[in-house]
Amino acid sequence: MVEEIDDLAEETGGEELFEQKVIRTDKGQEPYRIDKFLMNRIEGATRNKIQQGIEAGLVTVNGHPVKPNFKVKANQEIIVYTSNNPENSDVVPEPIPLDIVYQDEAVMLINKPAGLVVHPGSGNYSGTLLNGVAYYVQQQNPTVNETVLPRFGLVHRIDKNTSGLLVLAKTSKAAAHLAKQFFHHTISRKYVALVWGDVQEDEGTVVAHVGRNQRFRKLFDAYPEGEHGKEAITHYRVLERFNYVTLIECVLETGRTHQIRVHMKHIGHTLFGDTTYGGDRILKGTVFTKYKQFVDNCLNICPRQALHAKTLAFQHPVTGEQIAFESPLATDIEKVIEKWRNYVQSKTD
Repeated sequence: MVEEIDDLAEETGGEELFEQKVIRTDKGQEPYRIDKFLMNRIEGATRNKIQQGIEAGLVTVNGHPVKPNFKVKANQEIIVYTSNNPENSDVVPEPIPLDIVYQDEAVMLINKPAGLVVHPGSGNYSGTLLNGVAYYVQQQNPTVNETVLPRFGLVHRIDKNTSGLLVLAKTSKAAAHLAKQFFHHTISRKYVALVWGDVQEDEGTVVAHVGRNQRFRKLFDAYPEGEHGKEAITHYRVLERFNYVTLIECVLETGRTHQIRVHMKHIGHTLFGDTTYGGDRILKGTVFTKYKQFVDNCLNICPRQALHAKTLAFQHPVTGEQIAFESPLATDIEKVIEKWRNYVQSKTD
């Protein structure tokens, strides 16, 4: 049920972790247990993992959840939600500070600081948010297997150098419920970003596939013709203008790797401070000594992409209630915004 993450996941993140696999039985299909049927159809899947996924609600037949002993028949549509959740990685409990915004028996909301990798992976086997979560779970209840929450909990992730809200599930059924919401784009996510240049339109939408750069595999590109990558849609609106940079809000319909960063660069407004995509140098304004010094000071304050996952709203997996959370802008982004605001004001006085 769980696919292995790629070697970029520990740094890139930003992806919805669940994908949908649709299998249609043919007209000659004899009755056959669904767990055994899926073992033959999903490469690398074990019967145990398949049964766990079925019990969690990650498998439906003709739109309805089933039990592991359900027998598939002819002309049925089976949907399996598969995950890139790093289940195979060892998550060693470590005392890492967590800013827990909210938690109950089903979910946990964490305000992630910039610089913290979400989960263990190639090159980052410790010191991640999930290591901290494992430690927290262990401290709260020493009798609980500390791998339960990390394994079931991760349904999405945000980039290492992006700050803001992340939701984790505390049970397998809650994870399945949230995963379906992410997949069907019913979870509302709003980001705040500072981008280079004066964004002309007060609001707009970027529609362009996002996929790996064809030459540099650690970078991602926008493909407006859809020739590579996966469908990606980002809505944006201007919050405040500073002539040389613009503060915007982005609403995601999809959650592709580096989506906002790639989409904004695609329309000529690279994120301020984004070292991966060239936002850590002057992209707007004449390069003269005082202005360059001012920009360098801003980049020293916020030496990463100025991107913050500000709001997250979703249907609670147990109560069905629509709940919403908001986190204040990270201090480094807040300080840089204030510096730009004062800089522009000083030019008009």
